[in-house]
Amino acid sequence: MIPRYTRPAMGAVWEDENKFRIWLEIELLACEAQAQLGVIPAEAAATIRAKAAFDVQRIDAIEQEVKHDVIAFLTNVGEHVGPESRFIHLGMTSSDVLDTALAVQMKQSGEMLLQGLQSLAAVLARRAKEFKNTVMVGRTHGIHAEPITFGLKLALWYAETQRHIERLRGALDRIAVGQISGAVGTFEHLSPAVEEFVCKRLGLKPAPVSTQVLQRDRHAEFMNTLALVGCSLEKFATEIRHLQKTEVLEAEEYFSKGQKGSSAMPHKRNPITCERIAGLSRVLRGNAQASMENVALWHERDITHSSVERVVIPDSCILLDYMLALMTDVLDRLVVYPENMLRNLQRTHGLIFSQSVLLALTRKGMKREDAYRIVQQAAMEVWQDGAEFKDRLLAQPAVREILGAASVEALFDLQRSIQNIDTLFARVGLS
Repeated sequence: MIPRYTRPAMGAVWEDENKFRIWLEIELLACEAQAQLGVIPAEAAATIRAKAAFDVQRIDAIEQEVKHDVIAFLTNVGEHVGPESRFIHLGMTSSDVLDTALAVQMKQSGEMLLQGLQSLAAVLARRAKEFKNTVMVGRTHGIHAEPITFGLKLALWYAETQRHIERLRGALDRIAVGQISGAVGTFEHLSPAVEEFVCKRLGLKPAPVSTQVLQRDRHAEFMNTLALVGCSLEKFATEIRHLQKTEVLEAEEYFSKGQKGSSAMPHKRNPITCERIAGLSRVLRGNAQASMENVALWHERDITHSSVERVVIPDSCILLDYMLALMTDVLDRLVVYPENMLRNLQRTHGLIFSQSVLLALTRKGMKREDAYRIVQQAAMEVWQDGAEFKDRLLAQPAVREILGAASVEALFDLQRSIQNIDTLFARVGLS
């Protein structure tokens, strides 16, 4: 059983404690790089490393006065370090710290989200194999079409999840980039070697070129990737909600002992988790839209992006982590009713084999237009009176003459409909 979702791991990435810890490490690494270059004394860098510390509450108090978070942070660190603090932040600008730290946080979160996607894929793979040959009706426009298997539906979701894993890996590669390039990105007061040193130690790549900030197309790609994952989770949730309808009831969310579905109607078992996932996906899309609005900044930088990102990036990472855990749990414990799937498949009295009959007639030489007319006429009669489609077909002289009863009977074999399931499973790596 998948453990109940708890937030601390992902949430901790975006807490002030972790943010300031990363800020401090950036400043310390920059000092050490400067010391290696002979810009500051090696003894000063060692002292800074030994004494540097921060206090979140003290930083907040200083910020209330100075109205600048990075200055408040540096002031507090300086209180711990003493005179050598004059070498901290040398030649740097606030965004060197902010953007590089944000990249670290997004990388930390993204790696957790990758784990969440991989856990979802593992559950989908297991359950797809479990129901590989469980026949159900396929639906197009919400109307019965032709037979599929429930396992094939899950295999399709598995393949989609694998694409998201690839997308997120690509987005992580492009967001795992730092900058220590100064006020307008020209390294006027810094050596590019400082940037290279700091980024390497943090597990980032240096931005090939930047302004005062990293360019926000990187962040927008990351956020749109999260939103795309959310779209798929909504798609999976919507399908489960349809399958849980009372008149369908082919699958449903696990309903635990003591759980209540309605304050008014004691009989209700509602797909509340899938509805929650579907609703929350809208937030991810809205946040992604906001991230795209952040791409266009004035000249080398303004801060219209900053206030937005402090909300949408942490929220989307935490939210998607939660949604992935919810969907993984839903699928892990999903209750499936193969007998209802078969019963629903039979509700249209064999109409789902209409294309098989159409093709059989055309292969025997009948014009497609004539074959379509004959098959559709029989089908419309079944819709009206609920007779068996097979009987209506055999009542057509042309069908009896061209195909015969034995051939018509063979066309209604469910196994013919799913004969290529093994091939499809192999294609998505589930063989």
